[in-house]
Amino acid sequence: MKAVDIMVRDVVTVKPDDQVAEAVRLLAEHDVSALPVVDDDENVVGVISEADLIHRQEIGTDKQRPWWLEAVTPASTLAGEFAKSHGRRVEEVMSTDVVSASEDTALGEIATLLERHRIKRVPILRGGKLVGIVSRSNLIQALASSSRAQSGAASGGDSDRKIRLELLDRLDNQDWTDFGERNVIVSGGVVHLWGLVGSPEEHKALLALAEGVPGVVSVSDEMISAY
Repeated sequence: MKAVDIMVRDVVTVKPDDQVAEAVRLLAEHDVSALPVVDDDENVVGVISEADLIHRQEIGTDKQRPWWLEAVTPASTLAGEFAKSHGRRVEEVMSTDVVSASEDTALGEIATLLERHRIKRVPILRGGKLVGIVSRSNLIQALASSSRAQSGAASGGDSDRKIRLELLDRLDNQDWTDFGERNVIVSGGVVHLWGLVGSPEEHKALLALAEGVPGVVSVSDEMISAY
């Protein structure tokens, strides 16, 4: 499997000149650990993560050193730390060393990037532009889906990819659900649907929608309905 087979396409992003407070709100509201920072042309220019926001003066967690240690700390280090703790705009706080991958990157390589750089998610780029994101949880879901598929049909490769993209497109056209922002994995023609849905009616409708996509062998229902 490749990044394109499991990536989430609807990615929450911020702009370099957005307020840090807005980035914090989005991190909390969407329960994610990092946000890609994109310019007006959707080029990824940085990432703002929980790690960039740990030391903030608003909550008294900015770094404090003894005077003698501060005296021997390089000025560039002190300046960078001040920007992180006091910056009001995203570009003053974000990390510009972005670890990314392409749609064709194998999941094994994605896992290595996550482990090597100690990060939780990798932006997926096409020509420098953001097209999706793969997180640790996406890899775990892919592993679970693969384990179930081993007892059935073999992975369909391009066929699975085509099914997934068609299903995501159909979800985008429905005004009764936002499930397209969540995770859909296809393995061996089996569609695996994960996550919380708004109602039992939405639950049933999502199953029907997935079952209607050409090439789908069956649907593995991992959804939980809110009551």
